[in-house]
Amino acid sequence: MTADPEHPVVNGELAELRRRLDVAYARVEGGLNLLSHRTEETDKELDDLAARIVALEHARWPLPAVAAVTAVGALVVAIWQALGH
Repeated sequence: MTADPEHPVVNGELAELRRRLDVAYARVEGGLNLLSHRTEETDKELDDLAARIVALEHARWPLPAVAAVTAVGALVVAIWQALGH
C-alpha cells in the first residue's frame, strides 16, 4: 500500500477506526440479538394468552342459556306465588 505524500495514512488512526467499527458492529449485533430474544418471548406470551382466552371462552356460559335459566326461574317463582305461597 502506498501512501500519498499529501495525505499520509497513520496506522494508529486506521487501527482506531477499525476498533470503533468493531465496537459499533458488536453493539448492533448485541441489540439485534436482544430484540430477537424479546420477540421470541413475546410470541410465547401471546401464545399463552391465546390459550387462556380459548379456555375462558369454553368455560363461560352462553348468553341464551343464561337467559333461559333465568326465565325458567322466573316462571317457577311466578307459579309458586300464584299458588298462594
